Amino acid sequence: MNKITGTQINYYFHCKTQLWLHANRINLEDNSEDVRIGKILHEIAEEKGKKTEISIDNVKIDKLTRDYLVEVKKSDSDPEAVKWQVLLYLYKLKQKGVLKKGKIEFIEKKKQSKKVHFVELDEENEKGLLVVLEKIKQLINLPKPPEVKFEKHCKRCAYYEYCFI
Repeated sequence: MNKITGTQINYYFHCKTQLWLHANRINLEDNSEDVRIGKILHEIAEEKGKKTEISIDNVKIDKLTRDYLVEVKKSDSDPEAVKWQVLLYLYKLKQKGVLKKGKIEFIEKKKQSKKVHFVELDEENEKGLLVVLEKIKQLINLPKPPEVKFEKHCKRCAYYEYCFI
């Protein structure tokens, strides 16, 4: 089994079906407007000479500063999922002997403003992360995806047609 990625931990909190499908290589995200917007944000940062993305093992970190691991998201639609994604990245860094705090920057596309949240990999969060990682491993190894549950955000999902049509 592959190592768990930031996208997978994000999907665990966002949608268990989406996580299973993505982890089992059923990828429908190439048609997603939200995924395209996220890629464009990274391309814009690259063009401005701010290419700071760093790959460590199986994760891609948006930016590292002296004090922070920085994750940039286009909206704050699922802050809990992003928090755990950042905790995974902080854990990966800690395993390499690098201790940082997490900083999440939400770029509000309609408001043209930025919201910033901070997170730390303290003992409690690390224990919680290890439990989440184990649950993700169990879920993605199921023989079929979990039962689909319709939520209000489903209509914008790249997997909407797979799940509901």
